[in-house]
Amino acid sequence: MVLNPQATSIGFIGTGVMGKSMAGHLQKAGYKLHVYSRTRAKAEELLALGAQWHDSPASLAEHSDVVITMVGYPSDVEEVYLGEHGIVKHAKQGSYLIDMTTSSPTLAKRIESEAKARGLSALDAPVSGGDIGAREARLSIMVGGEQAAFDAVLPIFQLMGTNIVLQGAAGAGQFTKMCNQIAIASNMMGVVEAIVYAEKAGLDPSTVLKSIESGAAGSWSLSNLAPRIINGNFAPGFFVKHFIKDMGIALQSAKEMNLELPGLKLAHSLYEQLAAMGEGDSGTQALYKVISKL
Repeated sequence: MVLNPQATSIGFIGTGVMGKSMAGHLQKAGYKLHVYSRTRAKAEELLALGAQWHDSPASLAEHSDVVITMVGYPSDVEEVYLGEHGIVKHAKQGSYLIDMTTSSPTLAKRIESEAKARGLSALDAPVSGGDIGAREARLSIMVGGEQAAFDAVLPIFQLMGTNIVLQGAAGAGQFTKMCNQIAIASNMMGVVEAIVYAEKAGLDPSTVLKSIESGAAGSWSLSNLAPRIINGNFAPGFFVKHFIKDMGIALQSAKEMNLELPGLKLAHSLYEQLAAMGEGDSGTQALYKVISKL
């Protein structure tokens, strides 16, 4: 099945830091865009360009061929999809439901099962790349679900990302995103510690970065977030509070698999300290504020 932009309506729920850019790419490609967000002000830019506002997920689902969600927490995902006024109960037959929130693999499986029972196709498709990746349509998209559904919506994914991989059955996208967050958690500690060490040694961190970011220490966080730390920019590309949520999901999943992840546990505890300092709405690079004071 080919989803022609001129004949396909896309509903997008969650127009925050990343969602607004992602939805904007779909709108620019010619898809009729329907939007819903808890805070209407966050959707005003899309509405000014012609998107149609809905007062509930149910109303949006009734008018959309594809529904994409980018919300905050697994509890939000559950409410938006499985609540009395949620997407699954109100979506049109044959619709595609795509949750791009980082959420629980178990919940992703449940949504897919309930959607399938109603003649709907559901995919879990969390992303990596932060605000920059969303803005530049260079997200990495990790997908769980059936091959046919993936093939049908691939052109939509390609408007938002450049690295799009079907990882397996329902839940596989979320499991893969947990791998991503586990790797980032320890890496962010290393990035921050390297900057703090450079400062204590009397070096210019920006000059140090020129030497180490292209070598074995290189990483996305080092190239993209270290300069923000050096410039004192702790605005969110990805919220601390959401990263804590992600690490909590990964730790719970690891517990269910009888797996110990000491690096992740340490990172989780440091970020909880950061949140306790009132930095929950800061970007993940704000970890500097904890480590620089140890």
